[in-house]
Amino acid sequence: MFQKFIEQEKPDILCLQETKAEQGQAEIDLPDYEEYWSSATKKGYSGTAIFTKIKPESVIIGFLPGIAEKSGLQADKYGDPTSEGRVLTAEFKDFYLVTVYTPNSKGDLTRLKLRHEQWDPAFLAHCQELEKTKPVIFCGDLNVAHTEDDLANPKVNIGKHGFTDEERAGFQKFIDAGFIDTFRLFAQGNGHYTWWTHWANARARNVGWRIDYFLVSEILKDSIKNATIHPDIMGSDHCPVSIYWTCHEIPHPQTD
Repeated sequence: MFQKFIEQEKPDILCLQETKAEQGQAEIDLPDYEEYWSSATKKGYSGTAIFTKIKPESVIIGFLPGIAEKSGLQADKYGDPTSEGRVLTAEFKDFYLVTVYTPNSKGDLTRLKLRHEQWDPAFLAHCQELEKTKPVIFCGDLNVAHTEDDLANPKVNIGKHGFTDEERAGFQKFIDAGFIDTFRLFAQGNGHYTWWTHWANARARNVGWRIDYFLVSEILKDSIKNATIHPDIMGSDHCPVSIYWTCHEIPHPQTD
């Protein structure tokens, strides 16, 4: 299914989250792509990767220097989030592309404090620091539904992980900082989801959550020509999301 999707969509850049592998462990036959990995110290856990047809000018694994320290980001009982391979940045001529796998706050909310007080500020600071040099595109599993339109059953999920006030406020700070939720440029309302639980035939009934996003610097807003969710692509409890934007360097879709 993965190879078929790549052959069909032909993304110029492909971003992956929760790879749970190091480079070379997974059999991925994409000879037309350069590949870059950020893997967790803990084996079989978390991780991100970027596959690109265009060689980046540079690649940054993790946060920019000093960001984690300034945000007070440190280990909790689950481990050190800075060693979990959650952030990977590729620099291109005219923009930065960041793929992120945001920590889950856990069903009992035991990682919510880290997520809200440390991680979200650190990731925003990372993107804003990059933005001082070039526009930023970031994508990934942000593990939050921003508004009530971003999940099928908002009322019963208020206060639960992925839909707490703290997590939603963390997302809103990206919007307040000028980043654009690209999907909402083209579609409003509910029914548009990227993740479904395996329980109760949720995917077939489209009882899901939109927790996977592409956000871009405001200066790129007018160049975004389409943003798409691909719910028909199976193989995971998430589905891919993509954007199509006009740029002399990238004239075709980028896919997460």
